[in-house]
Amino acid sequence: MEAIKFEKVYFSYKTDGEDGQNGDVFTEAASFALNGVDLSVEEGEFVAVLGHNGSGKSTLARLCNALLTPKEGKITVFGVDTQENKKVFEVRRQVGIVFQNPDNQTVASIVEDDVAFGPENVGIKRAEIGERIDFALKAVGMEEFRYATPTRLSGGQKQRIALAGVLALKPKVMILDESTAMLDPRGRKEVLDVVLRLNKEEKITVLLITHFPEEAMLADRAIVMHKGKIVLQGKPADVLAEEKKLKEYSLVLPRPLRVCRKLTENGLSVADTMSETELTKEILNGLTKDVSVRVPSENSGAGTRLIQEDVEIGGVRCENLSYVYNAKSAFATHALNGVSLQIDSGEFFGIIGHTGSGKSTFVQHLNALLKTPMAEKKYKAKKPKKGQPTPPKTVLTVNGFDLTDKKTDFRALRSKVGMVFQYPEYQLFAETVYEDVAFGLKNFKDKLTKEETDRAVREALETVGLSYDEVTKRSPFELSGGQKRRVALAGVIVTKPEILVLDEPAAGLDPLGKEEIMSLLHKIHGDWCKTVIVVSHDMEEIAENCTRAAIFADGKVVSVDTPKGLFEKVDKMQELGLDVPFTARVCKALKAEGVEIDCDYTVADFVQKTLAYIKNEGAGTRLTSLKEVADNE
Repeated sequence: MEAIKFEKVYFSYKTDGEDGQNGDVFTEAASFALNGVDLSVEEGEFVAVLGHNGSGKSTLARLCNALLTPKEGKITVFGVDTQENKKVFEVRRQVGIVFQNPDNQTVASIVEDDVAFGPENVGIKRAEIGERIDFALKAVGMEEFRYATPTRLSGGQKQRIALAGVLALKPKVMILDESTAMLDPRGRKEVLDVVLRLNKEEKITVLLITHFPEEAMLADRAIVMHKGKIVLQGKPADVLAEEKKLKEYSLVLPRPLRVCRKLTENGLSVADTMSETELTKEILNGLTKDVSVRVPSENSGAGTRLIQEDVEIGGVRCENLSYVYNAKSAFATHALNGVSLQIDSGEFFGIIGHTGSGKSTFVQHLNALLKTPMAEKKYKAKKPKKGQPTPPKTVLTVNGFDLTDKKTDFRALRSKVGMVFQYPEYQLFAETVYEDVAFGLKNFKDKLTKEETDRAVREALETVGLSYDEVTKRSPFELSGGQKRRVALAGVIVTKPEILVLDEPAAGLDPLGKEEIMSLLHKIHGDWCKTVIVVSHDMEEIAENCTRAAIFADGKVVSVDTPKGLFEKVDKMQELGLDVPFTARVCKALKAEGVEIDCDYTVADFVQKTLAYIKNEGAGTRLTSLKEVADNE
């Protein structure tokens, strides 16, 4: 039976009068989020939906459970027309949706009540509601937060609660709209394991909207959307192998496939695979054959450190920093517990850690959005009790400013340390893009002339890839998600801060959008920004871009090193709930077979060092695994 069926569905966010003359939605002037979509999803099927930002994926999801209704065409859910007003409630009982932003579906002040909201509204008996809450919270690993307040949770934790709220309904169709985007690798795996189990055992139909190719590979079928149309569909492996077509639709190959293609291009023929085990076998086979490989020229690898004459400007020095949310209440939460970290001027520095590890709390201290207790106006130092040791002194110096001193000029600090939040779109507030971007200039550089302000706004918008003439008079709220993020970034860089701090800047963006944002940050870093600090759950992103990175866990810094130094400890990373780049997993598997590839885990360096190893070893090499060596000894 068909769970969901779209028949020639058109949808536009504009009113009929705006779409075209005389309200004709088929005129050339019409702008469609969905443009004649035909789609059939069978009951129990697992379908992944891929596409660039603005391709129509989220619109498709909202149409499935009647949050939106089509302009033209027909949508049915288990045979029920979603446009029948009397059947809307029935449709929404059948189809549960987890949004990209969990704040959009948080309704209660206690986690337990939030999860119970759906079952209560559909008339589930009280005893069963309790069982469903237990099941849902356990499924997403949030049992210990049952009585917590959602607003006090981290972004990733909120997302798990949102998913639990849908799981508690036990719908026949579950739609996940980028619902794992803000989770750490372990959290993402746990959530997807639950979804897979529900799909296989409970026969729940799953529509997964995602930018993670690895997630798409779990599906029975993958479809690619572009400009409101379905342009590719089939088995996930076949769809993701279409490199030229993916580029046409503003998507990029997953990194594992890029590694395979690069090796093949240079003479080592390997099959496309997302599995490190399979690629390891292919490389080992290449060592035993007579192959002629080309070794690409040396590459610079991950981000290089810029040498700065004044190491204080652009630098961060932190010692013994602790922070407690709601310190004098029953909801007291120790977010930071004695953090010590030094970030040097000129670095492109990464901060990684599992959800709730304290990353966002730490970076919000860097421009005094959160202040140390000593910097508060009413702070008075307490004398230690008799017989107790003096607590360690807290040190926090950012860009030459002492953030433990209440006399510090925090306004001047914020003009030098720019902050881009986890959801940059939340930083938008003005009526026009121009006013939004110019706001920082007016606050920090109030003596600028109109011409100087115009010039600075133009430069900031063009730096982030937006046309000054096209967007300045538009409302920031009518832009696409990717455009909003760029405007928010322009509003921060317009003052040209010496330190730029970004909390998950690429989360929720399509792969090409992520690459564009990181390329943009490198340009800013090279041109005028002394230090860039990036919080990220994407280990590939850290490996490809950062000079060094710090791992946060339970409010502490547990390790600081280059990406190479961190990711070669695969087991330790996984113990901390973190993943490692695909190339690091391949290197570990090769090392177990006696082949050691010394690379920095970027795609280019891995390919270069692997091909150099094969060329130097020559054909006919007899491979003996380390286990066999140990057994023979």
